[in-house]
Amino acid sequence: MFRRKNHSELLEDIKSHPIISSYVIDYEVSAEDLSIYISNKDIYDALKILKDDDSFLFSQLTDLCGVDWPEKEIRFEVVYNLLSMSNNSRIRVKSLTDEKYNIKSVCKLFPCAEWYEREAFDLFGINFIGNKDLRRLLTDYGFEGHPLRKDFPLTGYVEVRYDDDKKRIIYEPVELKQEFRSFDFESPWEGVKYPDENLDNENLDDK
Repeated sequence: MFRRKNHSELLEDIKSHPIISSYVIDYEVSAEDLSIYISNKDIYDALKILKDDDSFLFSQLTDLCGVDWPEKEIRFEVVYNLLSMSNNSRIRVKSLTDEKYNIKSVCKLFPCAEWYEREAFDLFGINFIGNKDLRRLLTDYGFEGHPLRKDFPLTGYVEVRYDDDKKRIIYEPVELKQEFRSFDFESPWEGVKYPDENLDNENLDDK
């Protein structure tokens, strides 16, 4: 088996590299996994070095996903999970983006990124410049909004049902009945308060 290059060794390689070290804004270690933060404009070049340079050889993009931080000025985080078979190591690369700061597609580096980017576009609305097939992937045709944004309503905007009279599927705005608007905001660990009821247990004893 290959000896795994641990996060300390990997971080030292990144810090000593003449080019990629200038791209790194910040880094963090969690559960012995290294995450580095790269600026939006440098993400493509940084990933290219991590893929091709003999010190890293992160040849596989195992996952690409979005994270929504609506309270931040630049709300979306794009996360790239990379694997190096040669060094038996992994790294997580993160970059910030939003509707104003679109991010460059990495499909030319990792062909599998095409569908990952489509998924992030569909669920978060992240725009990847250079992806030639940036269409919705998981939601239905004509879907409104992006369902993994934290400000997206849990009920959505429309409901879909089959109409027997019209013999087709129709879309209608969501209308909540008033009784569904009463919420109990108690912690689930504290239980729910119910009105006192006098339960008749006599019948239970007969069974």
